[in-house]
Amino acid sequence: MYILRTRIKKDIVCEFLPPVKPSNKVIILCSGMPTHPDKKELLEFLSQKGYWSFMPRYRGSWESAGSFLKVSPHRDVLDVIDQLSRGFPDLWSGKTYTVRRPKVYLIGSSFGGPAVTLASRDPRVRKAVALSPVTDWRVDDKAESIDKLATFTRMAFGNGYRGTEKDWNKLKNGKFYNPAYEASSIDGAKLLIIHAEDDKIVYAKTSATFARQTGARLLLLKRGGHLSLSHTMRPELWRKMRRFLK
Repeated sequence: MYILRTRIKKDIVCEFLPPVKPSNKVIILCSGMPTHPDKKELLEFLSQKGYWSFMPRYRGSWESAGSFLKVSPHRDVLDVIDQLSRGFPDLWSGKTYTVRRPKVYLIGSSFGGPAVTLASRDPRVRKAVALSPVTDWRVDDKAESIDKLATFTRMAFGNGYRGTEKDWNKLKNGKFYNPAYEASSIDGAKLLIIHAEDDKIVYAKTSATFARQTGARLLLLKRGGHLSLSHTMRPELWRKMRRFLK
């Protein structure tokens, strides 16, 4: 299956696939970071399940224009949602696609967890699933400090992520791109958090605290490590996620 590409709001390069059968159900994927944004198998999986599937590159990362973390990445998600019913072209063929009256769902992992959590406040979003999400940048019970993550990303991924030190440091103030800071505005009924107790990158207790604060549904797994978007395709997890998304 050939993965299509579009560009949203001039900046955001986004891979996408239509569903194999006509549908207005949409899943927007928000990846962890840093990572190579190759989710062809997952896009095909969701297409086969009857969803339009979208994989945007955050502004300032990979093929997208802009500066990474200059604006909150959840704004990129909202820009994709804006474009669904307005139409978006496949950049190779020039064909324009439109999703009429889209039913929008979000799935994000790790760094993408805040994107789907914050974007879930938009009334156009029906449900969101966060896998091993960062819920509070202010706590120190993450194996990767912000400084360590920024240094590693620059060294290991080069221009894959293009941002300033000033913008990276915004994560430290606890107000920028931080679900815990805005917990009172989160509708927990729209959010499912899935976390493994043996996650050594982002510890599960932060998700448990956030779920209590917001009323979000929490699924704790005994094992699984740090969950990525690819875990969506595991049959036992997909069954639980699909049930929640209905």
